[in-house]
Amino acid sequence: MTMSDHTVDTAAKPEFYLTEDHHPENSTNLGFWLYLMSDCLIFAVLFATHGVLGRNYAAGPSPADLFDLPIVALNTSMLLLSSITYGFAMLQMERNAKAETLFWLAVTGLFGAAFISLELYEFIHLIHEGAGPTRSAFLSSFFTLVGTHGLHVTFGIIWLITLMVQVSMHGLIEANRRRLMCLSMFWHFLDVVWIGVFSFVYLLGVVG
Repeated sequence: MTMSDHTVDTAAKPEFYLTEDHHPENSTNLGFWLYLMSDCLIFAVLFATHGVLGRNYAAGPSPADLFDLPIVALNTSMLLLSSITYGFAMLQMERNAKAETLFWLAVTGLFGAAFISLELYEFIHLIHEGAGPTRSAFLSSFFTLVGTHGLHVTFGIIWLITLMVQVSMHGLIEANRRRLMCLSMFWHFLDVVWIGVFSFVYLLGVVG
């Protein structure tokens, strides 16, 4: 083999790693918006189900007998405050302030954890009172709707902790900024859904 043949063979070796940016611009945001729309459909079905079954008490307790609105209002304030603190985190991200971004993300996680804790307290209290998800169609739809939202918040907290580790290790690089933006959309989406839950399930259930 001649030297020229060896040079050709070396140049023809395949590249397994791309050096250029292969992430299409705005593709993540578009994909995440599609995911949120699919989540909207899930919650729309759950709201519709509760609308149909929400008055079927099977001679059991009604919302007015079960719901403690002051506790629910406190829980709502925890989630709304977490949305505000996440906004502060995004403002600090725009300033490229890593420590401040991590601080406000941690505060957001604490508010989210408080929300989940109060929700679990409510579930445990209802089950202890004999108002579990199998007691009536109303309670089945209630536990399914509120529990699905609670699972979303729990996954959001896990995602938030993961991003805090990523930011701590790699800083506010473009990839982490993109991920934080996606989590921001997800978190605010959950706030909007909870406002619907608070109004449609709790307030209308007690007052209506």
